[in-house]
Amino acid sequence: MKLSSSGLFYSWVALLTIIVDQISKDIVVRNIPYHGNIEIFSWFSLTHVYNTGAAFSFLASQSGWQSYLFLAIAAVVSIGIIAYLAKIPMQSKATAVSLNLVLGGAIGNAIDRVFHSHVVDFISVYVKDVFNYPAFNIADSAICVGAFLLVVISIFAKDPKIEVDKS
Repeated sequence: MKLSSSGLFYSWVALLTIIVDQISKDIVVRNIPYHGNIEIFSWFSLTHVYNTGAAFSFLASQSGWQSYLFLAIAAVVSIGIIAYLAKIPMQSKATAVSLNLVLGGAIGNAIDRVFHSHVVDFISVYVKDVFNYPAFNIADSAICVGAFLLVVISIFAKDPKIEVDKS
């Protein structure tokens, strides 16, 4: 199946996600000291932190092997998504865009792991002295939004089956 007729047509979404993610992380690294914090609203700030683990700093306290594990997972997931996108028709726009958000987020965080052995997180949402969500980044947001959309699509789609090119 050709790029122009498959879900790969929407790969610009993944590319845009990667670009925005990497630019935003570079701006934070260049302008906010490590562990620095800029409060934007009483519930939102930009906080420069590193995450050597996965979501919610899972395995962050390990010796460094986890970075290779997360890189391997990102590679396998990315290859799987690309292969799937190549087989779904371009008309499956919502599914293709959702998968490309997940793909862009996975690659964005993998780039950090390759070049820095950690992921730069900087978005902090909280209610002072009540609730503090772990810091995250644009790539994390893209993965979550893409995954959420895939769940919504699977629940509310008129025809839950997606036509896949068998060639």
